[in-house]
Amino acid sequence: MTTHQQADRRLHPRHGALAEGSVPLTSHVKAGPGGAMTDEVGVITGDVSLTTEAAADGTVHVRIQYTGADEWYTLTGSPAPLPAGGLAVFHERIVGAVQAGGAAEVPHGGEK
Repeated sequence: MTTHQQADRRLHPRHGALAEGSVPLTSHVKAGPGGAMTDEVGVITGDVSLTTEAAADGTVHVRIQYTGADEWYTLTGSPAPLPAGGLAVFHERIVGAVQAGGAAEVPHGGEK
C-alpha cells in the first residue's frame, strides 16, 4: 500500500520550481527485486520515497530517494510527457513499476 501526502511546497534544489497549481504526489514504498534505476547513482533498492511533479510544459518530473535521506535522484526516463489520465494515474503507474522492481524506470506511453 502506498501513502500519499502533499509534498512540502518549499522549493528543493533538486526538484526545481513547481508548475502553477501543481501539487506534487509522494508515495513511500519498497522497491521490488532489482530496485529502481536512477540517472545519478544507478539502481537503488529497499524503502524509497517517490515524488511526481507536473511541470508547466506538460511534462512530469519523477524523483526518488531512500526514505528519510536528504538526497533525491532522477528516476530514469524522467521527465516524461504527462499522459491524458492525469498526474495521479501516472503516479500510480510509476509506483507500480518501482514496486515491481527490475531496475524500474518511468513508464512511457502505453508501456507498463
